[in-house]
Amino acid sequence: MSTHHPLSTPSGLTVPVPASAFARILQDAVHATPRALGGAFSARDGELVDAYLPGDGDPYQLAVLTAHYGVILAHLEAALGTLHFGGVEQCIFEHAGLVVLVQPVAEGYFALMAMPPPAPLGRARTAITRAATRLRTEMG
Repeated sequence: MSTHHPLSTPSGLTVPVPASAFARILQDAVHATPRALGGAFSARDGELVDAYLPGDGDPYQLAVLTAHYGVILAHLEAALGTLHFGGVEQCIFEHAGLVVLVQPVAEGYFALMAMPPPAPLGRARTAITRAATRLRTEMG
């Protein structure tokens, strides 16, 4: 019996080797995190800039997940701004079948990484923080 994760596709489609610098940065983060299902770089309006999915990941599912978390991040930033706590540095969302890390990269952009629970959060947090720094540098 195989385990079906929210970002996997039963068709077995594979994502090609990353061609862009953004995708290579995401690939490094995903490979640095055991069992990570994929990573994405997106604008806050939900438009996916780039993504990396190893193996049988479903690009559509990752794009939808990323768009939804862009909305959540915008709400969190608005709430924290109202409370004068400063901006969001990093968010971790633990669901029954999925753990999602979200980290702002630059004004209007964020990185996301998804993995099944139990997630290696220390390694995942380090990987997404490094990826955000590299993505910011690559943006110029």
